Amino acid sequence: MHGPALSGWLMVVLCAVTGVYCLLRMRASAGEERRAAGGEAVMGFGMASMALPAAVLTPPEWSWAVYAAVFGGAALHGLAAVRHGGHHLHHLVGSLAMVYMAVSMAAPGAGAHAGHTAGAAGGIPVLTGGLLLYYMVYVLHAGTRLVPVAIPATAAAGGPGPTAAAGGPGPVMAGRPGPGRGPSPDWAARPELALACRLSMALAMLAMLVTL
Repeated sequence: MHGPALSGWLMVVLCAVTGVYCLLRMRASAGEERRAAGGEAVMGFGMASMALPAAVLTPPEWSWAVYAAVFGGAALHGLAAVRHGGHHLHHLVGSLAMVYMAVSMAAPGAGAHAGHTAGAAGGIPVLTGGLLLYYMVYVLHAGTRLVPVAIPATAAAGGPGPTAAAGGPGPVMAGRPGPGRGPSPDWAARPELALACRLSMALAMLAMLVTL
């Protein structure tokens, strides 16, 4: 297995695993978090299929139109959801980037599979550069947020908080199910796992954009 094919398979595995995790998180979440997880699952599986090595699967010409239509619809949904804040703006940028790559690959003379033949696709340098800059900043920002933060010794050695000392309920953990909701798996309530998935897809997006 040569280098480009190996990197392509690694990207396929990374994006597919991310998509599967997002589907599981979608089942264990509700509201805006559920919708965000669904959008990330679509993005992960779409990137995985787009990254398949050309030696394994040569996509038909109409497949790029399907990509553009699917992620164009996702972009419209993201545009309508941006007002809710959260990660919807990032989802919108990701959907537009997928549409851009699909259109670039569908351009005449761009017959290579995305993510494998550098310079084969018909991208617009200024737009490609802007997306690369956005994802580089996002990767650096997300990476710093995942770095463990040392807990001060005074906080680690301290007793229970004022609420617990008074006999009241302890602090409510973010992401835990509220009254009337069923139990949620621990992994579904950990925001660092969702951030790690977004970071993985941002890295994969960088690798694919570099080839345009």
